[in-house]
Amino acid sequence: MNFKKEKTYVMIKPDGVRKSLIGDIIARFEQRDLKIVALEMFMPTTKQIDDHYPKDEAWIARLGQKTLSTYEKYGVDANKELGTDNDLEIGKMVRAWLVDYMTSAPLVRMVVEGIHAVDMVRKICGVTIPNFADMGTIRGDYSSDSPAVANSEKRAVMNLVHASETPQEAKHEIKHWFGDREAIFEYERFAD
Repeated sequence: MNFKKEKTYVMIKPDGVRKSLIGDIIARFEQRDLKIVALEMFMPTTKQIDDHYPKDEAWIARLGQKTLSTYEKYGVDANKELGTDNDLEIGKMVRAWLVDYMTSAPLVRMVVEGIHAVDMVRKICGVTIPNFADMGTIRGDYSSDSPAVANSEKRAVMNLVHASETPQEAKHEIKHWFGDREAIFEYERFAD
């Protein structure tokens, strides 16, 4: 494996597009010597987004558990708000909110390449919950959304970007979103 050429998948979500942050987000990666090797704005289909997120019950139940823990933390009765306190049922609701959110506006998909690209991109993006993200990260600088607010409004947390968590996930997501098209480029920058 050539660590200088590790690739990861990044997607600018609807709130990132609507806030006109596309250029700022891309600049954050390029300023850290990461290279954009594929880039496209597109309007996703419900099926594409549905296929992007895992469908296994364990993952969906974890979504529900996170929502239940947020409700518990803020003293909200999940049964009263959602009609259930079953983690799997709540997870299915949250997954549906995610699909609605991700199909609400165009997205920008990209492949980013560089030294430890997966870890570097996630560090630049910040933690997935914007109100906990450090200043200096994309989410810390440009978003203040929280699970408590999102849950109360029955919607997904708006956190600007998606970034693959592991090299294996990156490989899967690049294939899912770019397929076998020759949309991933090899080129040298002046700094190379």
